Amino acid sequence: MLSTLEHSKHQQHLAQLPKIPQVLSGIKTLYSPEAFYQALIQAIAGARRRIYLIALYLEQDQGGQRILEALYQAKQTGLTLEIAILVDWHRAQRGRIGVAFANNTNADWYCRMAQLHPEINVPIYGVPVNTREALGVLHLKGFIIDNDVIYSGASINNLYLYQEDKYRYDRYHIIRNETLAETLLNYIKHHLLTAPAVTRLDTASRPKSRVIKNDTRLFRQTLREANYCYRGEAGPNELSITPLVGLGKKSALNKTIHHLLCSAQESLTLCTPYFNLPALLVRDLIGLLRLGRQVEIIVGDKTASDFYIPLDQPFNIIGALPYLYEMNLRRFLNRLRCYLDTGQLVVRLWKDEENTYHLKGIWVDKEWQLLTGSNLNPRAWRLDLENALLLHDPAQKLRSQRECELNLIRAHTRSVRHCDEMPNIADYPVKVSKLMRRLRRIRIDSLINRIL
Repeated sequence: MLSTLEHSKHQQHLAQLPKIPQVLSGIKTLYSPEAFYQALIQAIAGARRRIYLIALYLEQDQGGQRILEALYQAKQTGLTLEIAILVDWHRAQRGRIGVAFANNTNADWYCRMAQLHPEINVPIYGVPVNTREALGVLHLKGFIIDNDVIYSGASINNLYLYQEDKYRYDRYHIIRNETLAETLLNYIKHHLLTAPAVTRLDTASRPKSRVIKNDTRLFRQTLREANYCYRGEAGPNELSITPLVGLGKKSALNKTIHHLLCSAQESLTLCTPYFNLPALLVRDLIGLLRLGRQVEIIVGDKTASDFYIPLDQPFNIIGALPYLYEMNLRRFLNRLRCYLDTGQLVVRLWKDEENTYHLKGIWVDKEWQLLTGSNLNPRAWRLDLENALLLHDPAQKLRSQRECELNLIRAHTRSVRHCDEMPNIADYPVKVSKLMRRLRRIRIDSLINRIL
């Protein structure tokens, strides 16, 4: 009886969320990074009122160059066009992890592009979610172009836009909804662009991080209280969207994710690139299995992680992360082997040659679908500024798009039939196993799980 009452509480939370009505013709699922790139380029070229791009980073490479040049061209063509780019403040001023890039950062490139186009204003803002990158980054998603929201977990670089021989796989949706676009845009304008800590990166006079340290601390405090503001006018039987945003463990976004998992009556599918779930979500999944629900988890193989270092390249501590996540998964499966043996728990590992996997999302009972950039890990849960779009589809109008997307995701996966199929620490290369044992001995592995 208690479980029934608890289940009703979770469903009631979802039912009471304010929801924006959505027409079926206004939702288009894209199924590849090539389609995402083409849609983004076309949307920028066709924009008439506004373009707001918000991402973790806009990279100085071929993909980033093409997007930024398209933005300058759009602004030159339509001088009244409203354009702004928002990226993480710290990430823009360093290179990729393990790459020497300090004297030619993305921010330096933004400055050079602005100098090459002095008559065209395409502002690029740095958003410092915390005083250090390790303690929190801008992880909001959603490109707002006129009344369209192009929502994906992807940032802007060669891999996400499939500009070369490799790609990083994500989810991609185009949603035409004026109320949704205005809701996301109002949050950006009122809570981000008005903050003293948020400053332009495309200028040589940008301040040092230490100069805006106090502003950044105050900014983070305000972000904990900031939410999307809108009128939810959709009824319980309509196709609808609830935008969610949050920073910190007790955010409305995290609470809704918890209620979403626990509301499953039949089945749940969860995608995450790194298997490092918050303790609450692990308990939620175990609770669902005990109630007889079908649970599917699709996670990237360790070689499909953006942190993976091939064995023929020099190894460093960052390269230990995929192995750490794999050990997390092995422990999880060992704990729940009885459900794995019966097929009630299905775990799939994604791998497609040398490509990488960055996919996240939750599907519940063919009725609810969460689009998010959150990695569903302790870092996302506590440190980063995250958002999501919760789709409610009680009449299953999105069934064909949903099934097509999931089938394509599963196409490059293999099912783990038994926990012993997962490598043990003794099976890893010598350098990796030595490092992993050292990390466990001094208990650094738990700290790494919380911040990476």
